[in-house]
Amino acid sequence: MPLNFEPIRLEQQADYRERLARCERIASDYSFINLWGWGGHYGLQWAWQDGLVWIRQEKPRKALWAPVGDWTAVDWPAALKSAKSVADRMIRVPEALLHRITQALRGDIQFEDSRKHWDYLYSVQELVDLKGNRFHKKKNLLNQFTRKTDHTYMEFGSSMVDLALGMQEDWCTWRDCEGDDTLTAENEAITRVLNDWRKLEGITGGALQVDHMMVAYTIAETMPDGTLIIHFEKACPRHKGSYQAINQIFLSQAPEGYTIVNREQDLDDEGIRKAKLSYNPVNFIKKYQIVL
Repeated sequence: MPLNFEPIRLEQQADYRERLARCERIASDYSFINLWGWGGHYGLQWAWQDGLVWIRQEKPRKALWAPVGDWTAVDWPAALKSAKSVADRMIRVPEALLHRITQALRGDIQFEDSRKHWDYLYSVQELVDLKGNRFHKKKNLLNQFTRKTDHTYMEFGSSMVDLALGMQEDWCTWRDCEGDDTLTAENEAITRVLNDWRKLEGITGGALQVDHMMVAYTIAETMPDGTLIIHFEKACPRHKGSYQAINQIFLSQAPEGYTIVNREQDLDDEGIRKAKLSYNPVNFIKKYQIVL
């Protein structure tokens, strides 16, 4: 059967999250909030077929993403034959799925590493405690913020959306988002997620206020495998240590049972990679590109 793609719809997010829970490994790309926020930038659509949800991007080049659902119940030779009629490659394929496809095709598959899309995984407890020399700089910056700044932490709710949109506008002025295509796209994704906050399932977050002004916020999502995904995290550069503070305080207040935090990818940006490695990841979700 052909794959019939259609726009991603909010009304189907519960069904989508139920299928996402069946995946052996949940990568940040496939969370509903990620699809919803970045859908316009990548021209994302989805197709529902035989218990799977296939995702296709139109920009910057047409490609399939890995399908979401129970990977153990798929006839992979037939599924990939159908996929080949849609695009010439499948990207952002988690390692667990690559292994399953490789076994099904008895190694007759072309693939390559996609390091820029690897997810960084961290221990929630380690990022709360910040113990030892490896976290020494982070702990110092956190302490500077908490000692020198009269701040208030609040769990993010729909009543804070306007404040966050205002802070995001200021942040984009500081960072000159208009002069950076990546920051412009991210700002559009953040704005869409914030505007639809009340309608999104699994969304959570936190914010810091100083003198009744929001100076940092985090937008995250709870996953059915017990991980938290940090989608967006912004802080005011005028308050030293505010990034370390929102990171540590939010995780210290995180829902019980969530022991791993996924801080997404570095997209081959040297500065982002250095920053993510500095928080000492405990693991990665490795991803690959498959030639169809």
